[in-house]
Amino acid sequence: MPKQNSAIDQLPNLGPTSARWLNAIGVHTRRDLEKLGAVDAYALLKAHGYKASLNLVYAIEGALTGRDWNRLPAKRKAQLKAAAADAVKPRCAWPARDPLMLRYHDEEWGVPVHDDRKHFEFLILEGAQAGLSWRTVLYKRAAYRIAFAGFDPRRVARFDARKVRALMNNAGIIRNRLKIESAISNARAFLAVQKEFGSFDRYVWRFVGGRPIVNRWTTLRELPARTRESDALSADLKKRGFRFVGSTIVYAHMQATGMVNDHVQRCYRRRALARR
Repeated sequence: MPKQNSAIDQLPNLGPTSARWLNAIGVHTRRDLEKLGAVDAYALLKAHGYKASLNLVYAIEGALTGRDWNRLPAKRKAQLKAAAADAVKPRCAWPARDPLMLRYHDEEWGVPVHDDRKHFEFLILEGAQAGLSWRTVLYKRAAYRIAFAGFDPRRVARFDARKVRALMNNAGIIRNRLKIESAISNARAFLAVQKEFGSFDRYVWRFVGGRPIVNRWTTLRELPARTRESDALSADLKKRGFRFVGSTIVYAHMQATGMVNDHVQRCYRRRALARR
């Protein structure tokens, strides 16, 4: 088997054209190729406009596993084919190639939410995100679910000073006292909204007229950080005692819960959600 630092053009299965393409996108050695894997290398080539075919996915897989690509097991080829097709679906740019971000984009972002506990979950997570990246929070989501009682607002509303101290020692979450304390006070404000309107969902969807706002952005740069709807909702939440609910955070909540559909026009998820 070729050495770990072998140049791309020394690997079996890869012809001079494939090696030239891979070199052009910064993949120069076997180690570089292993870091990407066959599917991500293929997706990156396609994103750069190279006319890579599915056979290149098989060729890379063969090169990395020491097999002739024609002799790859049929089951493995089927897996690679499905993964490659998924990898090159037209999507919003922000998930990049991060697996967890891609799953969130494909399965959750922009899907209309009508479950109060899910609304409360996003309020906690988006408040925690303030000043940080969504990726940072997303990778801590499982720890937040445990730390905040499965995002049950009734249980979180009963958290006391002793619980706050325990959360401040929890390395799995963002240990910011103001954010932790606001999650607890927000739980109490959340329950008050439920009591007044019957559900938080009924309350919050009033700010978009009860149905998603479907935008027509073509690039990520066009997405606003806030809108008049998020300004209005933010102001009303603050009046009701919520914290960490500035208009930008609230707009992120509206995007996450499908109150607005901000998938760019070429993204396959925009079309899928519009058909709902």
